[in-house]
Amino acid sequence: MERQRITDRQGRAVALEEITEDNWRDVADVAPADDQRRWVAALAARYLLLSQRGGVWTSLGVRAGEDIVGHVMWAYDDEDGTHWVGGMVVSEAEQGRGVGRATMAAVIERLSALPECREIRLSYHPDNASAGRLYTSIGFRPTGDFEDEEIVVALPVGV
Repeated sequence: MERQRITDRQGRAVALEEITEDNWRDVADVAPADDQRRWVAALAARYLLLSQRGGVWTSLGVRAGEDIVGHVMWAYDDEDGTHWVGGMVVSEAEQGRGVGRATMAAVIERLSALPECREIRLSYHPDNASAGRLYTSIGFRPTGDFEDEEIVVALPVGV
C-alpha cells in the first residue's frame, strides 16, 4: 500500500523520524505550552530518557517541513497484544497548526503497517479536553479502563 502524504494545516509534510545523533538534541528541546505541563513533561527530553532507560518505549521525532516540532513514543504490550502511544509533545510555537493531528495520523499509519497490530491505545487526563476532542475525532473510543487517572481509549486497526 502506498503511503499517504501527511500534512499540517500549513501544507507542510509531517513525518516521524528515528532518533539519531543528528536530531536528538532538537527533539529533547521540544517544549509544550505552559498550560499543558499538567499533562505532559516540560521537555521531550524526559520521554527520550524513558525510551532509552526503560526498555519499553520507542521515541520518534516529529518533523514538519524542515523543523523538528515534536516527539511521540510508542510501545507494544505483549500481555494484551496492543500497541500504545505515549509522550506526544508538540512545541508551543506549533500549537493549533494541525501538527498533533498529523502526528497521530503518521503514528497510526506506522503502527497499522505492523502485522501484529490489531489495536492502538493511549490515555489522556480527563481535564485535557483538547486531547479528548482530537483522539475522539480520529476514531479512538473509551475502553472503560483507566491508566492511573487517565482515560484509556482504543482504535481498532487491521481488522
